[in-house]
Amino acid sequence: MVLEMLIGITETVLGTFGGLFIVYGAVIAIIELLARETRLRERSYHDIRWAFTTRILIGLEFFVAADVLKTILEPTLQDLIVLGSLVTIRTIVSYFLGKEMSELPEDKKV
Repeated sequence: MVLEMLIGITETVLGTFGGLFIVYGAVIAIIELLARETRLRERSYHDIRWAFTTRILIGLEFFVAADVLKTILEPTLQDLIVLGSLVTIRTIVSYFLGKEMSELPEDKKV
């Protein structure tokens, strides 16, 4: 009972943090785009996109962790399908992001 409650709270915290991190990334990207458009900063669209995509991936990591915990509590077929789908999407996005990163010049890599 206590373990279920602890896992439930942890799942909620991880899911919330993942969502907030994605929203944070979007806000930063919007601010950077506005600064670029008003000529306050010289940051490229590629750099802004890279920073936003990285934050999306980190947020997805938290969502996957929350879904793993949820699946531990309620291992239904639907939960396993959702978890598998999220992990697959995250893997595909990471693959293409890594591929894009390898095409950047050495001085642009983070």
